[in-house]
Amino acid sequence: MTAATHSTLFPQVPDSADAVLEGLDPEQREVATALQGPVCVLAGAGTGKTRAITHRIAYGVRAGILQPSSVLAVTFTNRAAGEMRGRLRQLGAAGVQARTFHSAALRQLQYFWPKAVGGSMPRLVDRKIQLVADAAAACRIRLDRGELRDVTAEIEWSKVTQTVPADYALAAAKAGREAPRNPAEVAQLYTAYEDLKRERGVIDFEDVLLLTVAVLQDRHDIADQVRAQYQHFVVDEYQDVSPLQQRLLELWLGDRDTLCVVGDASQTIYSFTGATPDHLLDFRTRHPGATVVKLVRDYRSTPQVVHLANGLLAQASGRAADHRLELVSQRAPGPEPLYTEYTDEPAEAEGAARRIRELMAAGVPAAEIAILFRTNAQSETYEQALADAGVPYQLRGAERFFDRPEVRRAIVNLRGAARFGGNDSRLDDAPDLPSQVRAVLSGEGWTSEPPAGSGAVRERWESLAALVNLAQDFAAARADATLADLVAELDERANAQHAPTVQGVTLASLHSAKGLEWDVVFLVGVAEGMMPITYAKTDEQIEEERRLLYVGVTRARERLHVSWALSRSPGGRPNRRPSRFLDGLRPGSTGAAGRAATAGTGGVERGFTGGTAAAAPRRTQRTPARCRVCGRTLTDAGEMKLMRCDDCPSDMDEGLYERLRDWRAVQAERSGQPDFCIFTDRTLKAIAEAEPTTPAELSRISGVLARKLNRYGADVLAICAGQEPGAEEDED
Repeated sequence: MTAATHSTLFPQVPDSADAVLEGLDPEQREVATALQGPVCVLAGAGTGKTRAITHRIAYGVRAGILQPSSVLAVTFTNRAAGEMRGRLRQLGAAGVQARTFHSAALRQLQYFWPKAVGGSMPRLVDRKIQLVADAAAACRIRLDRGELRDVTAEIEWSKVTQTVPADYALAAAKAGREAPRNPAEVAQLYTAYEDLKRERGVIDFEDVLLLTVAVLQDRHDIADQVRAQYQHFVVDEYQDVSPLQQRLLELWLGDRDTLCVVGDASQTIYSFTGATPDHLLDFRTRHPGATVVKLVRDYRSTPQVVHLANGLLAQASGRAADHRLELVSQRAPGPEPLYTEYTDEPAEAEGAARRIRELMAAGVPAAEIAILFRTNAQSETYEQALADAGVPYQLRGAERFFDRPEVRRAIVNLRGAARFGGNDSRLDDAPDLPSQVRAVLSGEGWTSEPPAGSGAVRERWESLAALVNLAQDFAAARADATLADLVAELDERANAQHAPTVQGVTLASLHSAKGLEWDVVFLVGVAEGMMPITYAKTDEQIEEERRLLYVGVTRARERLHVSWALSRSPGGRPNRRPSRFLDGLRPGSTGAAGRAATAGTGGVERGFTGGTAAAAPRRTQRTPARCRVCGRTLTDAGEMKLMRCDDCPSDMDEGLYERLRDWRAVQAERSGQPDFCIFTDRTLKAIAEAEPTTPAELSRISGVLARKLNRYGADVLAICAGQEPGAEEDED
């Protein structure tokens, strides 16, 4: 490992205020030194906005202009807040509060509740969905799982836009929202939900903001106390601020203008939660004398990736598009984006898995590769394809690294070993820090070689391996480091949520990929109906879908693979077309004006597994999937696999299901793979319910892909027929 790498992992604290400014480009330096009055930073993707604002805070602190305890920096995720705290600590600005809006508000509410209201603060509920279900039961309204989630989202949107139940129907119509039920029913459920909370003495996360706003509005003495504490504010991702968050920010500020906001209207992708870029775009109107700095030097992506990103926004319309930033790549040229068309979604997933294996064989780390999709329902196909290909993966949005049980146990054991020191027998033959960590973690399941396949066992190993790798880096940067020093570093990182990289390809939705980056990105399912999504109807919704694709493109540092499938399933009607957002950008396509895309904007490849789109047989349009028991339209992927609602009675042969599970366990043991890599539980249930008798019937079950049919079809059909699997082969 090089000295440069050591300095990146464990950098030295700058020895002066001027040293904080070293390495900043002219625009970043302008941000860092603009410490007076309102400041608006318009920062494109990959332009180093976090670097600019953390150096701004650190420069102010180190120069004696800002007191650390008087600065409040707010952002939107715990991960981003943790990263900001970590960077500030490395720059010598420890003590600055960097929190999410909710975290900052909750802290204030807990402190001032006895004074403002009296007594103990109500309990905060982690999940609303059970309360919404109870409200529905009280209203005698039956909601399925999907409707429960959607009604919960409508209640959240109402609260962050400060909409009361009586005004919901009008506000939803004005905002162009598709209510999951009749708007009057949603308003009724909203009212019942609020009544239930009061009866049970609980509050939700939106209440934290609402109640903090109410306290600061009604109690001027408390507002003055907060303003005396915090005198300088920095807001990251300002394009995602909701009306409620903006109101809270205004109350924190009072009549002052010591505010710095950072954002990019072209990355507004959360309007469905109440976020709006209007506060960012109107900032100069509200603050006519504001300092405005644009960051357009893209340090993340190659010119080829940046060219595609700029091209996407060049075709955009609307207010955000009028303020788009033209990025300028600062990196050396790289490969052109690759566009691939497949016959069906399983073929697309297998193609991505195959390419990923080739990349990994060429030396690209799995952790530097991501597959990004529009909806979480697309994940299963790619999980299966990667498992089949023996590629480790991790799902974005799972438990945070330091919250994982195996990581918590590992740190407890490391802390115990550090406390006992030379009296711990595990350390007898471990002369240095890395070997000590390996010795301790061996008892938790870490081995020098990873387990075969993927799944829970591999995920636990990856977590422990990440700790081993961090120990090696830490020891290389600090030759005299002890096990106790490492434990202290881990505690700091846990507090800052600064997780080491886990080796595995990342699977993530485009929304959850915001703020992240990889060397190689696969953008999959980029077809009409998925990008833009079918339920995006209005011009504003279509443009938000375009911005979502822009966010996906700008996650890639070096290589970008864009793909789509002509049909959903093998043999399906090839009636899909590439996303309109690619018109005029991918080779061979034309733009809105009919102009052919210019050469040199990317590579294109056909990924057909047989025939062409023109030669494919025409089929009648597919009707919506309906429950075979009650007839309700199915939208959940798992229910569509079973062709019935989860809560409708099953006619499954329980004995057949158990025989299939036993057979799957044997196959998993033979192949060294987790059970789900053979068939998922839901696929086995679908087989046990359908009881197929021919390969054609078996292939129609979702989850039985062509590869699985060839490999396991004979066994499965034999089990369904009451025979022993492999019996015919034995007779031969």
